[in-house]
This record gives sequence, C-alpha cells and structure tokens, in this order.
Amino acid sequence: MTENANIQTGSKKHAPTLYFIAGFKIFKGVLLLAAAAGIFALAKKDLPEAFDNFLRWVHLDPENRFFSAIGDRLETVTPSNVRVLASGTLLYGLFLCASGLGLALRAKWAIWLAIGESAFFIPIEIFELVRRHAPDSEARAHALFTHPKIGIAIVLAVNVLIVWYLFQNRNRLFRHH
Repeated sequence: MTENANIQTGSKKHAPTLYFIAGFKIFKGVLLLAAAAGIFALAKKDLPEAFDNFLRWVHLDPENRFFSAIGDRLETVTPSNVRVLASGTLLYGLFLCASGLGLALRAKWAIWLAIGESAFFIPIEIFELVRRHAPDSEARAHALFTHPKIGIAIVLAVNVLIVWYLFQNRNRLFRHH
C-alpha cells in the first residue's frame, strides 16, 4: 500500500499512551460502577447497625471513641442521601466508561470529553494542595500519610499530563477523513 493510500484510508498511528489513558478511564469507571452497586445496597440497610457489625467482623471495638463518633454521624444519613450518592457515582462511572471506550475507538468527541473531565479537576486539586494542612504532630498518622500533599501533587501532575498529551496530540490521534 502506498503512502497516499494510507492517508486516504485514514490509517492511524499506534498510540500506547492513548490506550493506557483509555484503559485507565475504563478501569476507574468499572470500579465506580461496582461502588455504586454497593452503595445502592447500603441504602436498604440500617447504616449504624451495619457499621457496628462490620467493626465486630474485623475485630475492632465499636465502643472506641473514634468509631462511636462515626456511628453517631451515620445515624444522620438517610436512605435518600445514600441513593443520591449512589446515583452520582453511577453516572460518573458511566461517563468514565463512555469516555474511555470513545478514546479506545478514537471517536472525535471522546478527546474533548477526556480533556474536559481531566481539566475539570485541576483547579480543585490546586485548591486542595494550597488549602490542605499537614497532620498535627499530636495526631497519629501512618508513615504513608505524613505528607498528604504528595498524593494530591501526584494526582495533579497526572491530570495535567493527560490534558497536555491529549490536547497536543488530538489532531494526530483523531484524524478523520
């Protein structure tokens, strides 16, 4: 096949980074869909009792002040609030799956969905990076969480790289004839 024939048939170059981004979005979407199913199941249960049973199952003391405070807060959650949370999780999971599949199939609309979705979180991550404080010296934090800003900075950097990559390569990756 000649070079002109390749251009006319719309052959596309390999793009492993694009497929990695698409796969990651699909993976996150599937996880959110599973989480939504679990959250919908929780809407039918008495949350404080379910939390107490879970603590006993993992052999933790439900009378502990920390866990008791969580149980008290769970009493204020209504089944309707849980269904709203589950619905939002379901919609975002479907959005990520559609975006990821569109990227994998190289649909022109998917590039703008992916750029918009990733760019949407950048200001929020910057705000959290600036606002969030390190744990108090009195608070006992796990060694991995002694610097919580590192995680936010990594997520911010990944989102900026995704937006930059997709924006810079949108014409090369999504050329239509």
